[in-house]
Amino acid sequence: MGRQTPEYWYQDGVPVPLWASALAPLYEAVVHLRGSLYRRGWLSRHSLPVPVLVVGNITAGGTGKTPLTIAVVERLRRAGWKPGVASRGYGRQQAKAARWVDAGTPATLGGDEPVLIARKTGVPVRVDVDRVAAARALVQAGCDVIISDDGLQHYRLARDIEVEVVDAQRRYGNGRMIPAGPLREPVGRAAQCDFRIVNLGVDGRAQDVGFGQWPMRLDITQAVPLAGGRERALSSFEGQRVHAVAGIAHPERFFQMLRQRQIAVVPHAFADHHQFSPADFDFGSRLPVLMTEKDAVKCAAFAQPGQFSVPLQAELPEALWISLLDRLEQLRPR
Repeated sequence: MGRQTPEYWYQDGVPVPLWASALAPLYEAVVHLRGSLYRRGWLSRHSLPVPVLVVGNITAGGTGKTPLTIAVVERLRRAGWKPGVASRGYGRQQAKAARWVDAGTPATLGGDEPVLIARKTGVPVRVDVDRVAAARALVQAGCDVIISDDGLQHYRLARDIEVEVVDAQRRYGNGRMIPAGPLREPVGRAAQCDFRIVNLGVDGRAQDVGFGQWPMRLDITQAVPLAGGRERALSSFEGQRVHAVAGIAHPERFFQMLRQRQIAVVPHAFADHHQFSPADFDFGSRLPVLMTEKDAVKCAAFAQPGQFSVPLQAELPEALWISLLDRLEQLRPR
C-alpha cells in the first residue's frame, strides 16, 4: 500500500490536470465547511484531562513529522512527563481495529511510523482511526500528556498545542489544494499553529527559516545492520556505491542526505508506506543497501547481511524546548 506524490504538486512547469483543477475547489469548500462546523460548535470537540499536543502539517505527504514526534517524546520524558502517542497507523492491515503498538508489533499491523516511534522511545503508542478513543486509552494507561501524530486535521480531538512541520525545500508546493496541489488546508492555517518547525534536513540553510519559525536539522551518523551485529559509522561508506532505498513521501530527501555524506547513491524510490517484500531488493548487484528507519521496520522479517538502516536524529534549538515545556507546565493539571 502506498501513494506517489504527483509531479505537478512540487515541480515548476508541470501542468496540473484539468480534472485535478476542477476538483480542488470542491475539496476546499468541504474543508471550509468542516472547519466552520467545528468553530460554531455544530460538530463536537472532545477534551481530555491532560494536555494534548498535535504534530502535523497542512500538506499531504512527509515533512519530517516522525523524527520530530520522537524528539518531542524523548524531551518530554526527560522533563518528567509520561507521554503517550496516538496515531492512525496509516497503511496497516485491519485498519479499523484499535491496537496497542510496541517494539515487537509487526509494521503490517501497527503501521510503519507507530512501530518506529514505539521502538525508538518505548512509550505507550495507540493506533486507532478514532483519535479521541486512542487518546482516552492512553490517559487510562497512565499518560499525562498526549502526542497526536499527524493529527492537525483531526479536529474532533481538542488540542492545547499545535506544532506544524514544513519541508524547507518543498514548502507548500504550488500552493493549491488537493488534488491540484499538496495542501490539506489553506496556507493561512499554518499561522494559527503555536509552533512552526522548518525541516532543514542535514545541511539546510538558516535563511530558509522565516520569522516566527524554528529550525530542525536532521543528523545522520550511523548505519545499523538489519540482520544484527555492530553499528557502522556512516562515514565508512564514503566513496562507495550503495543501493539507497526509500519508501517515503519525499525519497529524494534521503538520497540527497547520503550524497552529502559523499556516498555514491544508486536510488530506489518506492511509494510512501510501501509494503516491502524480498523481491524488492533483487537489484542485480551485491552492493550495500541503505534505507530509512521507517522502511527498515517493514523489512526486519527478511533482513539480509549488507542491509542497513540509517537513523535520523532531530536537532532543535534549546529555546524551542524551553518555550514548549513552559507552555506544557502551565497546562499541567494541579
